[in-house]
Amino acid sequence: QVQLVESGGGSVQAGGSLRLSCVVSTDPDTFNVMAWFRQAPGKEREGVAGRYSNSGHTYYTDSTEGRFTISQDNAKKTVYLQMNSLKPEDTAMYYCAADKTRGAFWHQAEMYTYWGQGTQVTVSS
Repeated sequence: QVQLVESGGGSVQAGGSLRLSCVVSTDPDTFNVMAWFRQAPGKEREGVAGRYSNSGHTYYTDSTEGRFTISQDNAKKTVYLQMNSLKPEDTAMYYCAADKTRGAFWHQAEMYTYWGQGTQVTVSS
């Protein structure tokens, strides 16, 4: 059974940093893509960052590029999302996601088979 367990969320002031962790029950590189999504109340789930295992290429949405970094530590079976210079608009529930399917864009939430339970990030003004 594949399980993803997120942690590291919390409340911070604008300009602060958080590092989210996603512990994967198997080698993260067995998946085609690992990604982080977020969803704020009243909004659709949005891709924040993605990483393709075969290339190591990472992708970010325009609003987070330059501030967020996705990375992996395969020895720890953990995917990270380092979030710097946080803004109030980053407030959301953050989810780790994984899929083995090729041929789809990383930011398409509907393609992902496995999801974590989410961890809340709240950024205050």
